[in-house]
Amino acid sequence: MSGSSEIAPISHAPGDAIKKVIHKHLDALIDHMIEAHGELTLEVKTAGIKEVLITLRDVLHFEQLTDLLGIDYSTYGQAEWKTDKATESGFSRACNRPPLGELPDSHRFGAIYQLLSLKHNLRIRVRVFLNASDPRVPSVSQIYNNANWLEREAFDLFGILFEDHPDLRRILTDYGFIGYPFRKDFPISGHVEMRYDANQKRVVYEPVDIEPRVLVPRVIRHDNRYGENEGHKHV
Repeated sequence: MSGSSEIAPISHAPGDAIKKVIHKHLDALIDHMIEAHGELTLEVKTAGIKEVLITLRDVLHFEQLTDLLGIDYSTYGQAEWKTDKATESGFSRACNRPPLGELPDSHRFGAIYQLLSLKHNLRIRVRVFLNASDPRVPSVSQIYNNANWLEREAFDLFGILFEDHPDLRRILTDYGFIGYPFRKDFPISGHVEMRYDANQKRVVYEPVDIEPRVLVPRVIRHDNRYGENEGHKHV
């Protein structure tokens, strides 16, 4: 399968040729195919992720896994606070994102695979939605070697379990860290703080003693470089 390609080299935007090949080989495994900003996103089920990636690698020559990441969709598209001018300037998180609607628990998390075809000068994205209570998906570290550390990072930050991973342990957080810091329900201040205790001559961990807060801009100042009617404001 990997000796030849079924499509001629193409550039940048996905064409009908590559869509036909994807439908031919992966139609039964793909839930949705979304095209936006000149790139394709394939939404697949967890059970089919390995077959999809092998086909994309061997048939369509997506040789590189450029990134693998987790996403928590629990508050996707929701503003963190309501303001007037500040919202227009982008202070409100996700204010310009298209809403996904009410997501079921089965779509709380996502595992995203970013692929690159050097032969076709083309990128493609594969997304798997994962259950809120038990987010798990098969490991693809045997398909793309660099997925090993990327899956460990997604596990460390989001708690996504990659089944059959050869060494699934935390990679960024401290030893004994509790929780998953990139989940939307994880407090910004964390659960514990650390300091050096001169009497004990060691680092000690204690419950965090600051209250979580949203950093709403208090003042919107006019930028004197622009006129009053141009509407340019900076904080």
